[in-house]
Amino acid sequence: MLNNIGLPGLLLIAVVVLVLFGRGKISGLMGEVGKGITAFKKGVKDGTEEIENASANAAKDVTPETEKDKA
Repeated sequence: MLNNIGLPGLLLIAVVVLVLFGRGKISGLMGEVGKGITAFKKGVKDGTEEIENASANAAKDVTPETEKDKA
C-alpha cells in the first residue's frame, strides 16, 4: 500500500500536516529532532572513544621487567 504513494501523495500529506499543525509547531518539532540526532551522535562518539581507551589500556606492555632492562 505505501509503495504506491509517489511524489504527489507525499506533497499532499506534507500540505495537510502543515495546515493541521502550523508552521511554528512543525519548526519547533524539527528543532527537537535535530537536537536528538546531535545528542545521539555525541553519545555514539563518546562510546566509541570509551571502547578505544579500554582496548588501549588492555594492550599495555606485558614484557617482563628483566627483558625491559636488557633493551
